[in-house]
Amino acid sequence: MTSRRPRDRKAERAALRAAADRLLAGTPLRSVSGKLTASELLRESGLRRDVAYGDHKDLVEEFQARLKAQNATPAAMQELADKYAETKEKLAAVAEELATERATAGMLRRIIAELSLELEQAREQAGQSANVARLPAPRRRALRRG
Repeated sequence: MTSRRPRDRKAERAALRAAADRLLAGTPLRSVSGKLTASELLRESGLRRDVAYGDHKDLVEEFQARLKAQNATPAAMQELADKYAETKEKLAAVAEELATERATAGMLRRIIAELSLELEQAREQAGQSANVARLPAPRRRALRRG
């Protein structure tokens, strides 16, 4: 027959408190989602549900109270959310600036194309006028008075 080893209630309580602290800080070790629920608290602590709710229900309720006091968002998650919002604003400003720069670049490309055509036409006209021989100016006859 196998004997059960005695439970260490102090260690269980310490595990629950540490798990609550990690979840609320946004640094879980065992929780995949990091959600702030009693189920995730149990997963993070490594304790069975019957143990946590049987002998340490006060700690589960304490976690839920701390959660409400923190507005259900861990401090680390709030920092990330704030940084995300700030980055999103910067991205919007950069996107707007980029759109303005692209519009300016498009206008400059059209101007360059137009000026290039005008330059080419001017060169053609200058080349054509070089092939034309100029006639001497007509001589004027002096009017005779007589």
